[in-house]
Order: sequence, then structure tokens, then C-alpha cells
Amino acid sequence: MKKILWGLLAVFTGLLCGSMINMGIVLWGPKLIPPPPGADVSSIEGLKASLPLFEARHFIMPFLAHAMGTFSGALIAALFSGPALRRAMLLSLVFFAGGLMNVRMLPAPLWFNITDLVLAYFPMGFAAFLLLKKLRKHS
Repeated sequence: MKKILWGLLAVFTGLLCGSMINMGIVLWGPKLIPPPPGADVSSIEGLKASLPLFEARHFIMPFLAHAMGTFSGALIAALFSGPALRRAMLLSLVFFAGGLMNVRMLPAPLWFNITDLVLAYFPMGFAAFLLLKKLRKHS
């Protein structure tokens, strides 16, 4: 029972930290790569209407937010729990579900949706697991 609770706490902590990193990058993204003139990114409706104005460079920060949020959350979840790969992939699955919701809600270009869903979630969770495995091997 203690092991199950510890695993749930690890995944919850990973979700919380990964979500904070994701949101931080999303909030700072427009400061680093400003949205196109006339784009309203302050609401979901404004974002939906503005997406046709976006160029490829405007999708860099959202991709990084999804990838780094998943990577950091998976790393934290795997760090504090038993079977590290299982926890990292569970966390990746939760973030992937969020990515699927984004794809359904926002009319982003198909190339971005595919890139985001294929590269930002499960590969990042697996990369976090591999990094943790390598760090544990060297300590």
C-alpha cells in the first residue's frame, strides 16, 4: 500500500512540476517570439481565430512547452518511484492526452499537430527515463 501511494505521489508531483514548466514556457513564449500583428492570444477564441496568421516560428515555443513539460515531469515521476519507466510513460500518457485535447480544440497546422504528438510526449518521457538510468548508473 505504501509503495502504491508513493508512486501516485511521484506521478502527481511530476504532473504538477511538468505543468508548471509547460505553463511557464507558454507564458514566456510570446515575449521571446511575439505573435503576428493583429493576433489575439489572450483567449482561446482569439487564439483559434489568430492561428492562420502564425508562421512556423510561432509554433516553436508551444512545442518546447509540451516537450520540456513532459520531460521534466517524467523525470521527477521516475526519480521518486520504483519502476521508473512505467511512471515516466504514465506521465507521458497524461501529457499526451492533453496534447490530443489541444489538437481537437485548436486548428493548428497538421504538420505541427503530427510533430507535437509524435515527438513531444512519449519520446520525452523515454528520454527522461534514459537520463535517470544513466545518472543512477554513474552514482
